Amino acid sequence: MTIAATRSGAPKNTAPAGDGTVQYLPVGPLELESGAVLPEVVLAYETWGTLNADGSNAVLIEHALTGDTHVTRGDAGGEPGWWEELAGPGSPVDTGKYFVVSINILGGCYGSTGPSTPAPDGRPWGSRFPLVTLRDSTAAEARLADALGIGSWHAVLGGSLGGARALEWAVSYPDRVRRCAVISVGARSTAEQIAFAQAQTLAIRQDPDFRGGDYYGGPRPDAGLALARRIAHITYRSAAELDGRFGRTAQEAEAPLTPGPLAGRGRYQVESYLDHQGNKLVSRFDANSYIAITEALMSHDVSRGRGSLGEALARATADFFVAAVDSDRLYFPEQSRELAAALPGDVPVHVIEAPIGHDGFLTEIGQLGDRLRGAFFA
Repeated sequence: MTIAATRSGAPKNTAPAGDGTVQYLPVGPLELESGAVLPEVVLAYETWGTLNADGSNAVLIEHALTGDTHVTRGDAGGEPGWWEELAGPGSPVDTGKYFVVSINILGGCYGSTGPSTPAPDGRPWGSRFPLVTLRDSTAAEARLADALGIGSWHAVLGGSLGGARALEWAVSYPDRVRRCAVISVGARSTAEQIAFAQAQTLAIRQDPDFRGGDYYGGPRPDAGLALARRIAHITYRSAAELDGRFGRTAQEAEAPLTPGPLAGRGRYQVESYLDHQGNKLVSRFDANSYIAITEALMSHDVSRGRGSLGEALARATADFFVAAVDSDRLYFPEQSRELAAALPGDVPVHVIEAPIGHDGFLTEIGQLGDRLRGAFFA
């Protein structure tokens, strides 16, 4: 599902509309790292809790690649969020104590300006949407923080792409981030990670319905987007998880190489699982946004233009919390150790023990609850 934000106007203060309610804020024109200019940027966001008088209790939680702003249901009830074990009433990021903000990334399809939203001529941006980087997104988010009256964040945290966004915040705006949690991501996207990402974006671009990105109003490149998700999901789960969960088991009556009326190619259970994951994403996400955000993650390099990694990270003044999933084969724990070693001071790497793989940063975040509470939210 694509949600297109169409509001425009100058940045202004926006009163919270209530826990877990999507709001939209125009933040003005934005010059991008590429030199292109988005003439009017709107960001979608949700908040929980109440900002205190001096604005010191604000916490920014950044979503991952195809995530949205709905981190938690909070006190409002309704749909569960994707990090309920981390944020909410009584959780480590207690929404009764902290003012929690989550922002849909620039280029997204859950309300922020992206390829599916109208350009100045009223037509969707489509193929005309420019390359955006994580620094571009952070610059836009800083304007939203200004409009909400947040001079500095008590903490910024996220996992995977969200962790990369959190790290970029801490380095780009060191005086505005007092604590930073970077989970399941390194200081830069490696050649292998870029290679996996390129395979995904190419799967979409080679779908005949993609039409160079100008498919709005016609058939969508669903097959390409579903294939991209299949490729991605293989990297999100460990080999042990897939083998232990599915092995070589056939999908119900579709056993490959079985004689009889249903004989033929058939499907293994793991194939059915990947089909399900691909089709599920197609029902809720925009293919152009998938490309835009994936390419933003490909651009991730906190040291780009800032000298060595140590020199780049020396700009940050935040206290850091770094964590990795022990079975992660997308962002290997070694990348988290490299990041921690390059940060100022003695920064340990906390380990999530989860056979599932990369997605353990979502499913097993509860393992870090007490440690995060003690480090950042006591």
